[in-house]
Amino acid sequence: MVASQETLDALEDIGLNMYERKIYSALLGRGVSTAGELSEMTNVPRSRAYDVLESLAEKGFAVIKSSKPMEYVAIPPNQAIENIKKQHRQELEEKLGQLDGFKESKAIEELEELYDQGLDLVEPAEMSGSLKGKHQIEQHVGTMFQEAQNSIKILTSEEGLKDLRDNHYNLLKDARENGVNVKVLGPITEENADVVNDLKEFAEVRHLQDKDEFDIPNGRFAVVDDDALTMSMTHDKVHNTQETAFWSKSDHMAQETLSPMFDVLWHHSEEPEGPKGPKRPE
Repeated sequence: MVASQETLDALEDIGLNMYERKIYSALLGRGVSTAGELSEMTNVPRSRAYDVLESLAEKGFAVIKSSKPMEYVAIPPNQAIENIKKQHRQELEEKLGQLDGFKESKAIEELEELYDQGLDLVEPAEMSGSLKGKHQIEQHVGTMFQEAQNSIKILTSEEGLKDLRDNHYNLLKDARENGVNVKVLGPITEENADVVNDLKEFAEVRHLQDKDEFDIPNGRFAVVDDDALTMSMTHDKVHNTQETAFWSKSDHMAQETLSPMFDVLWHHSEEPEGPKGPKRPE
């Protein structure tokens, strides 16, 4: 017996290929079996069945039994998941170690020098473009926050406040600890009070609301050091894959357009009730 297509698809999501999915589910139904028996049950070519079972054993989904003919024992699903989690965790730690080592190497110094040389040849207007998809946008915004030296100004939506807390909490906290002044403007409600309190640990946060003399912008943008910016081009209700943003290293647009707009809105905003955010760095 082989598992349902829905279950086979779920096994694909955790990294098993088509043959591995079929043979593992069949092996579960038998407990112990030979490669030939499993090949007949699943229509997996016998010549491939041995390689597939060896791969399943390496991933922690089966055990090879010392017998003639060679037999294979199924690992219970929950234990198999723990086995593959452990492997992924070890692989991730190794990769992170390699990346940390690369950051300390001479190679990264050379690459940084090349980057600086390239910047000298580029006009500010050329350092701009579009970002597509929430992941790419969040990644780029995170890079901006990491590079901040003096100030970060963020205007965002109610959903955006939550995204800041969930995706950039540590980066913004580190920026604040490095003396960067972090200001956040957004609509504060009873529902997001806990999010706002978390943001206040590293930012000055103010409530953004309509005024008699003007309506507030409905969107998101971030300005870093008055020379770099990212601005959302879509509303919060679009699918993550369809989110679009504009980014630029134009100090004109950052310092003379969006930053003054932020300052005006900040001046007309209100401090929320509860603990105030951190004081501005000296």
